[in-house]
Amino acid sequence: MTQPVPIRRALDHRPRLLDLFSCAGGAAMGYHRAGFEVTGVDIADRPNYPFTFHRADALGYLAALITSGEIEQYAAVHTSPPCQAGCSLTMGTNASRGWGRTHVQLIPKLRSLLDATGLPYVIEQPNGKAPVRRDVWLCGEKFHLGVLRHRNFELGGWSMPQPEHPKHRGYVRGYRHGVYRDGPYVAAYGAGGGKATVPEMQEAMGITWTDVREELTEAIPPAFSEHIGRALLAALHPREVAA
Repeated sequence: MTQPVPIRRALDHRPRLLDLFSCAGGAAMGYHRAGFEVTGVDIADRPNYPFTFHRADALGYLAALITSGEIEQYAAVHTSPPCQAGCSLTMGTNASRGWGRTHVQLIPKLRSLLDATGLPYVIEQPNGKAPVRRDVWLCGEKFHLGVLRHRNFELGGWSMPQPEHPKHRGYVRGYRHGVYRDGPYVAAYGAGGGKATVPEMQEAMGITWTDVREELTEAIPPAFSEHIGRALLAALHPREVAA
Protein backbone atom coordinates (compact mmCIF):
# COMPACT_ATOMS: atom_id res chain seq x y z
CA MET A 1 0.00 0.00 0.00
CA THR A 2 1.36 3.43 -0.89
CA GLN A 3 2.04 5.95 1.87
CA PRO A 4 -0.26 9.00 2.06
CA VAL A 5 1.36 12.35 1.19
CA PRO A 6 -1.11 15.13 2.05
CA ILE A 7 0.62 16.01 5.36
CA ARG A 8 4.00 16.45 3.69
CA ARG A 9 2.48 18.56 0.94
CA ALA A 10 0.76 20.70 3.54
CA LEU A 11 4.09 21.36 5.23
CA ASP A 12 5.94 22.10 2.01
CA HIS A 13 4.26 25.48 1.58
CA ARG A 14 4.67 26.52 5.20
CA PRO A 15 7.32 29.16 5.98
CA ARG A 16 10.01 27.77 8.27
CA LEU A 17 10.54 29.19 11.75
CA LEU A 18 13.64 28.61 13.90
CA ASP A 19 12.79 28.16 17.60
CA LEU A 20 15.87 28.88 19.74
CA PHE A 21 16.08 27.93 23.45
CA SER A 22 13.10 25.78 22.59
CA CYS A 23 12.64 23.81 25.81
CA ALA A 24 9.82 21.29 25.23
CA GLY A 25 7.98 23.30 22.58
CA GLY A 26 5.27 25.45 24.16
CA ALA A 27 6.07 28.30 21.77
CA ALA A 28 6.70 25.90 18.89
CA MET A 29 3.23 24.38 19.07
CA GLY A 30 1.61 27.80 18.83
CA TYR A 31 3.66 28.75 15.78
CA HIS A 32 2.83 25.38 14.21
CA ARG A 33 -0.87 26.00 14.74
CA ALA A 34 -0.47 29.46 13.21
CA GLY A 35 0.95 27.91 10.03
CA PHE A 36 4.73 27.55 10.41
CA GLU A 37 7.02 24.58 10.00
CA VAL A 38 9.11 24.72 13.18
CA THR A 39 12.64 23.56 14.01
CA GLY A 40 13.77 23.67 17.64
CA VAL A 41 17.21 24.12 19.19
CA ASP A 42 18.06 23.68 22.87
CA ILE A 43 21.23 22.94 24.81
CA ALA A 44 19.47 20.13 26.69
CA ASP A 45 18.01 17.02 25.13
CA ARG A 46 14.25 17.48 24.68
CA PRO A 47 12.75 14.12 23.70
CA ASN A 48 9.23 15.53 24.17
CA TYR A 49 9.73 18.33 21.62
CA PRO A 50 6.97 17.71 19.05
CA PHE A 51 8.82 18.85 15.90
CA THR A 52 12.28 18.67 14.28
CA PHE A 53 14.86 19.21 17.02
CA HIS A 54 18.62 19.83 17.26
CA ARG A 55 20.53 19.64 20.52
CA ALA A 56 23.04 22.49 20.44
CA ASP A 57 24.05 25.78 22.01
CA ALA A 58 21.49 28.18 20.55
CA LEU A 59 23.84 31.13 20.01
CA GLY A 60 26.50 28.95 18.40
CA TYR A 61 23.91 27.24 16.22
CA LEU A 62 22.51 30.57 15.04
CA ALA A 63 25.99 31.97 14.36
CA ALA A 64 26.84 28.90 12.26
CA LEU A 65 23.65 29.27 10.23
CA ILE A 66 24.50 32.90 9.51
CA THR A 67 28.09 32.11 8.51
CA SER A 68 27.08 29.25 6.22
CA GLY A 69 24.15 31.12 4.67
CA GLU A 70 21.77 28.37 5.76
CA ILE A 71 19.77 30.89 7.77
CA GLU A 72 18.11 31.79 4.45
CA GLN A 73 16.01 28.63 4.65
CA TYR A 74 14.07 30.23 7.51
CA ALA A 75 11.46 32.97 7.33
CA ALA A 76 11.61 34.04 10.98
CA VAL A 77 13.17 33.27 14.37
CA HIS A 78 11.59 32.91 17.81
CA THR A 79 13.78 32.95 20.91
CA SER A 80 13.08 32.30 24.59
CA PRO A 81 16.51 32.82 26.21
CA PRO A 82 17.07 31.88 29.86
CA CYS A 83 15.47 34.56 32.01
CA GLN A 84 17.18 34.09 35.39
CA ALA A 85 19.35 37.19 34.96
CA GLY A 86 16.30 39.45 34.62
CA CYS A 87 13.26 37.57 35.90
CA SER A 88 11.42 39.38 38.70
CA LEU A 89 10.53 36.07 40.39
CA THR A 90 14.16 34.90 40.47
CA MET A 91 15.53 38.27 41.56
CA GLY A 92 12.98 38.60 44.35
CA THR A 93 13.60 35.09 45.64
CA ASN A 94 17.38 35.51 45.52
CA ALA A 95 17.24 38.83 47.34
CA SER A 96 14.92 37.55 50.07
CA ARG A 97 17.16 34.56 50.75
CA GLY A 98 20.48 36.32 50.44
CA TRP A 99 21.54 34.35 47.40
CA GLY A 100 24.22 35.92 45.27
CA ARG A 101 24.37 33.63 42.26
CA THR A 102 25.27 35.41 39.04
CA HIS A 103 23.32 34.59 35.89
CA VAL A 104 24.69 35.33 32.44
CA GLN A 105 22.63 37.78 30.39
CA LEU A 106 22.50 36.43 26.83
CA ILE A 107 20.10 38.91 25.27
CA PRO A 108 22.53 41.59 23.94
CA LYS A 109 24.62 39.02 22.05
CA LEU A 110 21.48 37.20 20.92
CA ARG A 111 19.95 40.41 19.57
CA SER A 112 23.11 41.21 17.60
CA LEU A 113 22.98 37.79 15.95
CA LEU A 114 19.27 38.11 15.24
CA ASP A 115 19.80 41.50 13.61
CA ALA A 116 22.53 39.92 11.47
CA THR A 117 20.06 37.36 10.09
CA GLY A 118 17.98 40.05 8.39
CA LEU A 119 14.89 38.06 9.42
CA PRO A 120 11.92 39.14 11.54
CA TYR A 121 12.32 37.79 15.06
CA VAL A 122 10.76 37.53 18.50
CA ILE A 123 12.51 37.62 21.89
CA GLU A 124 10.24 36.35 24.67
CA GLN A 125 10.81 37.07 28.37
CA PRO A 126 8.83 37.09 31.63
CA ASN A 127 8.14 40.35 33.43
CA GLY A 128 11.29 41.65 35.07
CA LYS A 129 14.43 43.61 34.29
CA ALA A 130 15.63 41.70 31.24
CA PRO A 131 16.84 44.16 28.55
CA VAL A 132 14.02 43.57 26.06
CA ARG A 133 11.55 46.01 24.57
CA ARG A 134 7.97 45.43 25.60
CA ASP A 135 6.60 45.65 22.07
CA VAL A 136 3.80 43.22 22.92
CA TRP A 137 2.82 41.68 26.22
CA LEU A 138 0.34 38.89 26.73
CA CYS A 139 -1.63 37.39 29.59
CA GLY A 140 -3.36 34.03 29.88
CA GLU A 141 -6.67 35.69 30.66
CA LYS A 142 -6.85 37.02 27.08
CA PHE A 143 -7.05 33.39 25.96
CA HIS A 144 -9.26 32.21 28.85
CA LEU A 145 -6.49 30.03 30.26
CA GLY A 146 -5.99 28.74 33.78
CA VAL A 147 -2.70 30.64 34.15
CA LEU A 148 -1.84 34.32 33.90
CA ARG A 149 1.76 33.78 32.76
CA HIS A 150 2.46 37.40 31.74
CA ARG A 151 5.11 37.52 29.01
CA ASN A 152 6.86 40.34 27.14
CA PHE A 153 7.81 40.07 23.48
CA GLU A 154 10.37 42.17 21.62
CA LEU A 155 9.67 42.18 17.90
CA GLY A 156 12.62 42.70 15.55
CA GLY A 157 11.99 43.86 11.98
CA TRP A 158 8.21 43.77 12.19
CA SER A 159 5.32 44.91 14.38
CA MET A 160 1.83 43.96 15.47
CA PRO A 161 -0.92 45.59 17.55
CA GLN A 162 -0.92 45.30 21.31
CA PRO A 163 -4.14 43.55 22.35
CA GLU A 164 -6.21 44.83 25.23
CA HIS A 165 -5.22 43.41 28.61
CA PRO A 166 -8.40 41.92 30.13
CA LYS A 167 -9.16 42.30 33.81
CA HIS A 168 -8.13 39.29 35.89
CA ARG A 169 -10.97 37.25 37.35
CA GLY A 170 -9.28 36.77 40.72
CA TYR A 171 -6.13 35.54 42.43
CA VAL A 172 -3.57 32.93 41.50
CA ARG A 173 -4.24 30.00 43.83
CA GLY A 174 -1.64 29.38 46.52
CA TYR A 175 0.39 30.94 49.29
CA ARG A 176 2.03 34.32 48.90
CA HIS A 177 3.83 35.99 51.80
CA GLY A 178 2.33 33.40 54.13
CA VAL A 179 -1.29 34.02 53.06
CA TYR A 180 -3.26 31.42 51.13
CA ARG A 181 -5.72 32.60 48.49
CA ASP A 182 -7.95 30.60 46.22
CA GLY A 183 -8.56 31.71 42.68
CA PRO A 184 -9.27 30.74 39.07
CA TYR A 185 -5.57 30.54 38.09
CA VAL A 186 -2.86 28.09 39.11
CA ALA A 187 0.79 28.84 39.82
CA ALA A 188 2.72 26.96 37.13
CA TYR A 189 6.12 27.22 38.77
CA GLY A 190 7.91 25.64 41.71
CA ALA A 191 6.34 23.02 43.96
CA GLY A 192 4.40 23.04 47.20
CA GLY A 193 2.58 25.98 48.73
CA GLY A 194 -0.51 25.41 46.62
CA LYS A 195 1.47 25.34 43.36
CA ALA A 196 -0.10 23.51 40.44
CA THR A 197 0.30 19.79 39.96
CA VAL A 198 1.61 18.51 36.64
CA PRO A 199 -1.89 17.62 35.35
CA GLU A 200 -3.16 21.05 36.45
CA MET A 201 -0.34 22.79 34.57
CA GLN A 202 -0.98 20.72 31.46
CA GLU A 203 -4.66 21.64 31.46
CA ALA A 204 -4.15 25.30 32.41
CA MET A 205 -1.61 25.96 29.64
CA GLY A 206 -2.92 23.60 26.97
CA ILE A 207 0.27 21.51 26.87
CA THR A 208 -0.34 17.77 26.67
CA TRP A 209 2.80 16.34 25.03
CA THR A 210 5.10 16.60 28.07
CA ASP A 211 4.56 15.70 31.71
CA VAL A 212 7.98 16.88 32.87
CA ARG A 213 7.49 19.52 35.58
CA GLU A 214 10.61 21.49 34.69
CA GLU A 215 9.54 21.70 31.05
CA LEU A 216 6.05 22.83 31.99
CA THR A 217 7.25 25.50 34.41
CA GLU A 218 9.49 27.00 31.70
CA ALA A 219 6.94 26.85 28.87
CA ILE A 220 4.74 29.57 27.48
CA PRO A 221 1.18 28.58 26.56
CA PRO A 222 0.86 27.79 22.84
CA ALA A 223 -2.04 30.25 22.66
CA PHE A 224 0.47 33.10 23.13
CA SER A 225 2.71 32.15 20.21
CA GLU A 226 -0.24 31.18 18.02
CA HIS A 227 -1.55 34.74 18.43
CA ILE A 228 1.87 36.20 17.62
CA GLY A 229 2.45 33.65 14.86
CA ARG A 230 -0.72 34.58 13.01
CA ALA A 231 0.30 38.23 13.04
CA LEU A 232 3.82 37.31 11.95
CA LEU A 233 2.48 35.17 9.12
CA ALA A 234 0.37 38.10 7.91
CA ALA A 235 3.46 40.34 8.01
CA LEU A 236 5.43 37.74 6.06
CA HIS A 237 2.76 37.15 3.42
CA PRO A 238 4.08 39.60 0.78
CA ARG A 239 7.58 38.18 1.26
CA GLU A 240 6.34 34.61 0.85
CA VAL A 241 4.40 35.50 -2.31
CA ALA A 242 7.45 37.23 -3.78
CA ALA A 243 9.59 34.15 -2.99
